Amino acid sequence: QVQLVESGGGLVRAGGSLRLSCAASGRPLSTYTMAWFRQDPGKEREFVAAIATNGDPVMYGDSVTGRVTISRDNAKHTVALEVNSLKPEDTAVYYCAADRSGLWTNVVKVARRYDYWGQGTQVTVSS
Repeated sequence: QVQLVESGGGLVRAGGSLRLSCAASGRPLSTYTMAWFRQDPGKEREFVAAIATNGDPVMYGDSVTGRVTISRDNAKHTVALEVNSLKPEDTAVYYCAADRSGLWTNVVKVARRYDYWGQGTQVTVSS
């Protein structure tokens, strides 16, 4: 089992940037496909980005493509999400997720595929 802890959220003005981090413990991160999702109250959990076990390939959600970069450091057991040109509609709780299968398929965007989740970090973008 792996435990995930997100950090780096906060309040930022529109147009700004944030770097979110996900720290893993319990098991080596290198065997997990990792992803970021976000959720605003009253809305479904939305796929943001995913990264394969060795860092390539990556995939991004349609609403954030071109503004986000996902990366991982397996030696440090961390996954990062950099979000640029933030918009008020990016406001949400951002969650880190791990898929223990380590596979890369066309369903990496599907939340139910992931076995482990962090508690989330709040990102609020003011206009």
